[in-house]
Amino acid sequence: METKDNHALGWIGTGRMGSAMSERLAKARCNLSLYNRTRSKAEPLAALGAKVVDTLGELAHCDIVFIMVSTSDDLKEVLFGAKGLASSGSLPKVVVDCSTVSMEASAEVREKLTAKGVEFLAAPVSGSPKVVKAGKLSVVASGPNHAFEQARPYIDIFAPAGVSYVGEGELSRVAKICANIMLGVVAQNLAEITVLAERAGLPRSAFLAFINSSVVGSIFTRYKSPAYVNLDYTPTFTPFLLRKDMDLGLEMARKLEVAMPVATASREVLQAHLGQSSLKGGNYRQTDIATLLDFEARCSGVELKPENIEVWDGLSPKS
Repeated sequence: METKDNHALGWIGTGRMGSAMSERLAKARCNLSLYNRTRSKAEPLAALGAKVVDTLGELAHCDIVFIMVSTSDDLKEVLFGAKGLASSGSLPKVVVDCSTVSMEASAEVREKLTAKGVEFLAAPVSGSPKVVKAGKLSVVASGPNHAFEQARPYIDIFAPAGVSYVGEGELSRVAKICANIMLGVVAQNLAEITVLAERAGLPRSAFLAFINSSVVGSIFTRYKSPAYVNLDYTPTFTPFLLRKDMDLGLEMARKLEVAMPVATASREVLQAHLGQSSLKGGNYRQTDIATLLDFEARCSGVELKPENIEVWDGLSPKS
C-alpha cells in the first residue's frame, strides 16, 4: 500500500485499538514511531518496521502525531504532563487525537496546542479492533481543514471505510459521543430481546440470524452475534469504557437541556451490571460489553450456555 506523502508519523497509545490502528500504518510502510506507557505492548509492531521509542519527547520531531488513549486525563497527561510530548520544548506540526474524550477536554487541549503553533484535529473513531482488522473502521474529524488534509492520507489507511469531516472545533466529539450513546442503548436492548427470545424457547443463534438479516440488523449486531451465541467475552469494548462514554453524553445533554430517558435507563442498567459483578467478585471491567447479556439473563432467571456453533460476524468473508 502506498501513502500519498512521506511525513514522519508518531503514535501514542498501543492498547487494543491503538495497536490495531497503528499496525495498518506500519504495514503500509509509513515512517512511524510508537510510544506506549508499557513498552512491551508496542514492541510487536517493530517487526513491521515501526520504531518504538522510550519517551514521548522523542516524538516531537514528527510531522504528525496520532493519539489513542482511554480518557480525557490521559490525553492531557501525554501532551502536557511532566514527561508529556510538550516537555521536550518542541512539538509536531499536527496532533490528531482519535480517543473519545469530553468536549471540554478537547477544547482545552486545542487552545493550548494552538498557542504553541500546533494544529489539533479531533478525530475519534467508531469500531473495535476486529473492525479495524476488517478494514471497516470509520472516523469523524473536526478542526482546521489544513490539518485534516495533511492527516487524511494516513487516516484513510486505518479507516478505509470512511472519514467524515464535520467542521471546526469539537463537532466531531459531539458526533462520537452521540454515536456511543446509541451503541450503549442498542447493546442493552440487544441483550434484552435475545434473553426474551431464549426464554420463549428460541435459540440465540436462530434469533440473531433473523435479526441480522432484517431491517434492524447492523454491522454492530452482526459482529456481536458470535459473543452472544457462544458467550465469548474477549474484550473489544469494555463496560467500564462504555459507561465513561455514556456519562460524557448524558453530561452534555444536561448542559444542553436535552431529555435522554432511554439513554439514562440504559446507563443505569450498565451501572447495576458493573456494581453487581464487582460484589460477586467478577471483573467485568476487563471483559466485553456483551456481558450485558449475562446481566440480563441473571435478572430474568435464565441460565445461559454456549451454543458452540460457528456464527458469521459480518466482518470476515462468509464461508
